[in-house]
Amino acid sequence: MKIHKITLPQQQRTVEHDNRTSLLETLENHGILHEYQCRSGYCGSCRVKLLNGKVSYAETPLAFLSANEILLCCCTVESDLEIEF
Repeated sequence: MKIHKITLPQQQRTVEHDNRTSLLETLENHGILHEYQCRSGYCGSCRVKLLNGKVSYAETPLAFLSANEILLCCCTVESDLEIEF
C-alpha cells in the first residue's frame, strides 16, 4: 500500500497516511484534531483547504465543496497533500 505524506504548514507538521483509515482518523491518531460530525461526507464539518495534491471520492459527497476544499472523513488520498485548517 502506498504511503502519502500529509503536510500541515500552519502546524508545521507532516504525517504519513496509507488510506487504510480516513484522513480524519490518521490526523486524529497523530494528535491533530479537527472538527467533524457525520464522518460520511454529508455535513461538511471536516472541510479543509487543499493547498497541493490530489484526492478522489468513491461517491460524490453531499456536502457543498469549493474547488480547493476536501472532506477529511471520506476522501481517498491520491498523492502527497498539503492542507490547511
